[in-house]
Amino acid sequence: MHIHYISEQNSILNHFLAQIRDVSIQKDSMRFRKNIERIGEIMAYELSKTLDYKAIDVQTPLGIKHTTTVAEPVVLCSILRAGLALHTGFMNFFDDAENGFVSAYRHHYNNDDKFEILVEYQAAPSFEGKNLILIDPMLATGQSIVAVLHKLHLEQKPKEIHIAVVIAAPEGIAYLEENLPKNCHLWVAALDEKLNEKNYIIPGLGDAGDLAYGSKL
Repeated sequence: MHIHYISEQNSILNHFLAQIRDVSIQKDSMRFRKNIERIGEIMAYELSKTLDYKAIDVQTPLGIKHTTTVAEPVVLCSILRAGLALHTGFMNFFDDAENGFVSAYRHHYNNDDKFEILVEYQAAPSFEGKNLILIDPMLATGQSIVAVLHKLHLEQKPKEIHIAVVIAAPEGIAYLEENLPKNCHLWVAALDEKLNEKNYIIPGLGDAGDLAYGSKL
């Protein structure tokens, strides 16, 4: 797996990452969503540098300009519900992309810390020969991302698979490396220390879905 850590060099990205972690700032759900969206925009820009481009001619009012555009279409696919704000950031840059949405959640079948990932809903276009970008803010165990990619029927063979996460734990990265094709790209805005006994990222930021959209039953 090709792993891209995009916060290693100081930039405004680290400012937004600090704000989504701050317990006093993250109480403002609108600001939290906006900061996640901004992070998505930065990640989309960095990811765009690795795509293939083709030459095109553009007619201007005064002549012809030789330039480039993305060679293959892009499909943005988010894991509900936490991925929605990050998805918006990517969509702001890949504004002509097709869009897909998949649900995935931890089902604690014995009401303890053990869980399985349930994927119960998907609405996604074909991504045969396209650039598939799977979007999820938090990479904890990695099980949700693997389950979603299996649900999306990877026999469609996208040209490239890019996975974009805001915060990742080392355990989740290792799980993806063991269970996904070697040619996948993983984009990480911030790498954290570890998972705790409940498989939450430390220091992390809490539940991204709840912070963005309110607590759930």
